This record gives sequence, structure tokens and C-alpha cells, in this order.
Amino acid sequence: MAELSFREAVAAGIAQEMERDPTVMLVGEDVGAGGGVFKATEGLFERFGPERVWDTPISEQAIVGAAMGAAMTGIRPVAEIMFSDFLATCWDGIANEIAKMRYMTGGQVGLPLVIRCANGAGVHFGAQHSQSAENWPMAIPGLKVVVPSNPADAKGLLAASIRDDDPVVFFEHKSLYPMKGQVPEGESVVPL
Repeated sequence: MAELSFREAVAAGIAQEMERDPTVMLVGEDVGAGGGVFKATEGLFERFGPERVWDTPISEQAIVGAAMGAAMTGIRPVAEIMFSDFLATCWDGIANEIAKMRYMTGGQVGLPLVIRCANGAGVHFGAQHSQSAENWPMAIPGLKVVVPSNPADAKGLLAASIRDDDPVVFFEHKSLYPMKGQVPEGESVVPL
């Protein structure tokens, strides 16, 4: 066991899956060299390079669209939407395309992708950056929703989400990022 912060456990979960599976990639605004606005992807760009860690423009629709297209062609993208509030700007793609693709194609096309986002209030980010939006995807058939509460679950549930063959929306509460806890070293997967 190692003591990691929640944010370090998120990075460890992504790194574990990128190391294990060369089809896993990370895409989002500032996830690369900057390590993410919450530093939850720190070190991944240096470790896996620009071919597998993509910094994007400020366009949630483009991030979700790129993840959807990549997943349709055999990639397992982890797409970061910086704040869960911003899901509203790309909701059509998530609710009406990503969630329904397996059904609409009779099972011929799956979308093994994860959409990660920081969630929740209480850390002074303002009205448009502080909502708890995990109930939005819970109402949409075809989406799985994951909300870890501690560092060990952050790593293990993220790994399971990346391995899942269906789309997962993964919420990370902002106030948990500095929380420390014991996290299994080596491969860790907490089943969904």
C-alpha cells in the first residue's frame, strides 16, 4: 500500500491502464504538460507523450466528439471535462449519441470511453463551476455513472471504468483532491 492523495490516485489509475493497454489515451483541456487544472493528470504527458495525451482547445463539444470518434475506431479514450457544469455544453453528444450508439447499431459499435469531470461545491470556484451534476447522466440509459469517495476507489474504479466496454461518466469531487489514503500498489481494479 502507498499513501496517495485522491488526485495522485486518479493519475495512478490512468497511468496503470495506459501502461497495460496501448489503446488507452487521455484527451482534454490542459491535461498534458500542465497536468490538469487540479493536477490530477500530472506526469502522464511526460510518461506517455503527445501521441497518447492530447491537450485540446477550450471546446467541450470537441473533446467529447474526439473521444466518441476515437472509441468508435478501437481507442479507449479518457476525456476530461474540466468542471461537471460544462457537461451542459456537450450534453447532446453524450446523451443522444454516446449513450445510444450500441443500441442504434444493434451492438455493432461500442463506445468504451470515460468522461471524467471535477464536481461539487465548497471550494470557491463560483456559480458556473460548483454544481453537482452526477444526477444528469443517471437519467440516461446507456451511461454508467461512477463517483469515488476515497483515493483507493478513485484508482480502482477509474481502472474498471477504462476497461468497461460501455461509456462511463466519472465524477471526482473537487474537495477530495487533497485527501490522502492508502492505495494498493501495482494493479488495482474495483469492479463496477
